[in-house]
Amino acid sequence: MLAALILLPLSQAPGGGATVNQAGGARFTDVTEQAGITFKHVSTPEKRYIVESMSGGVALLDYDNDGHLDIYFVNSLTVDLLKSKGKTVSALYRNRGDGTFADVTQKAGVGDIGWGMGIAIADYNNDGFQDIYVTCVGANHLLKNNGDGTFTDVTEKAGVGDPRWSTGASFVDYDNDGRLDLFVANYVSFDFNKLPEFGKEKTCQFKGVAVQCGPRGMAGDGDSLYRNNGDGTFTDVTKKAGVSDPNGYYGMGVISSDFDEDGLVDIFVANDSTPNFLYHNKGDGTFKEIGFLSGTALNENGAAQGCMGVTVADYDHDGKLDLFVTNFDDDYNVLYRNDGGRFFSDASYAAKIAAVSLPYVGWGTKFFDYDNDGWVDLFVANGHVYPQIKNFHQRNLLHRNNRDGTFTEVAEQSGAPFAEKRAGRGAAFGDIDNDGDTDIVVNNLDGAPLVLRNDTASGNNSVLIKTIGVRSNRDGVGARVKVVSGDLVQKDEVRSGDSYISQSDLRLHFGLERRTKIDLIEIRWPGGAVDKISDVKPNRVLTIREGQGIVEQKEFKAAPARR
Repeated sequence: MLAALILLPLSQAPGGGATVNQAGGARFTDVTEQAGITFKHVSTPEKRYIVESMSGGVALLDYDNDGHLDIYFVNSLTVDLLKSKGKTVSALYRNRGDGTFADVTQKAGVGDIGWGMGIAIADYNNDGFQDIYVTCVGANHLLKNNGDGTFTDVTEKAGVGDPRWSTGASFVDYDNDGRLDLFVANYVSFDFNKLPEFGKEKTCQFKGVAVQCGPRGMAGDGDSLYRNNGDGTFTDVTKKAGVSDPNGYYGMGVISSDFDEDGLVDIFVANDSTPNFLYHNKGDGTFKEIGFLSGTALNENGAAQGCMGVTVADYDHDGKLDLFVTNFDDDYNVLYRNDGGRFFSDASYAAKIAAVSLPYVGWGTKFFDYDNDGWVDLFVANGHVYPQIKNFHQRNLLHRNNRDGTFTEVAEQSGAPFAEKRAGRGAAFGDIDNDGDTDIVVNNLDGAPLVLRNDTASGNNSVLIKTIGVRSNRDGVGARVKVVSGDLVQKDEVRSGDSYISQSDLRLHFGLERRTKIDLIEIRWPGGAVDKISDVKPNRVLTIREGQGIVEQKEFKAAPARR
């Protein structure tokens, strides 16, 4: 079961300081079946068209405010289903809090979204309930949380449908007015009435094998930015804000972060086979695209990559947020180290995460601290797009942070689920069982997902922080949180939309190793307000309200050490 009803004893080094987890090993257990998750992603075995190989977003959210993370899986269609007007069902599972989930899709009214791609979560109308935005091939869907376990599709009224092929999305308060705006990336222009011929052109060949066509050779679509009017509607400000992508690059993953710490959130777009975008927020309602200037448009060889998923964290504890992007095979996953001043450098090979990624096609990803030692590790979900080749199904990657700027890949030593080969796509991260460590959910293409319970027996302490904005947006999206425990200083942000077209828990998780006191929690809210809270105990979920400090704290119901 995901949750246990006994508490782990708190252990500490002499003097309350840190000790190193000598084992360094992770342990994850596949609990999908016992948790009651029966969702199956739908695609065709052959995947003759690119549109049939790209779906698979997943979200962790607390839609009913009961303190337990629920799961939403995005489903897709096939060309044949579309022609026959067939349907598939995306699924919402409610976390019962006892290690099992209930399928509440029909009751909630969130199953019929057409050809689904990805998902972003946030409380866009500041009513205290998390809403759902689903990107699709065709019109997207904004599902308003009614607060009673049901949702209403308000897309048309809100004006955020975007009828193109949308992929990554992020709710973001780019103008710091306390209302969440919405950025949406789009991929290629795909005409179902004029389908590309499988394997015919040069762009429909892979290493001499006939495969689906694209994205090269296809026209790309621009992106969208919708400004929240505060009355349930949005205004399309894409061109005015300077984020329209007039050249039609192939947008995939999106993440929003204040990379230069100027109090204004920036937007990064991982583009497939075309240079990436880094939109610097100028603070006047417009952005300047600085991908090439910043060093994030290309890799260190000056090449555009087949970029998919994206994650952000301060992996080297220098106080600056770094950027990681997953890529296609025969290329490498790229780590952009933040050098300050809006400049980044490619540290992929120096960090020892590049070479191991070359045989894989990477998708969902996140920096997360699997062993609670205070240093973020790194997960990558893998799976090819061409079932015509031998390595279509692939294993996932798990990189342990060595605390010296490098990582060691430890997936195959971390439990049976990491040895299994699947076609992974979206991945979401959060503490599903509220036991103080981060679990993983992966939406696999055309098959069952993975719910991976973190059973790493580190004995380390941690804290989960939930932010509630008052003058800021209700979820505190964009808030930057610093946690200080002795000599351990960590930073993170609350973000909507991450990984590959997915959404992780909006609560922030910080590992503390064996430290038994948090000296300082500092939150810089969107708009500039700062809250400082001192002398806090670990191993609990802290709810912090803007201007009021901690308003609720719940001790972890930590599971016993499983080996």
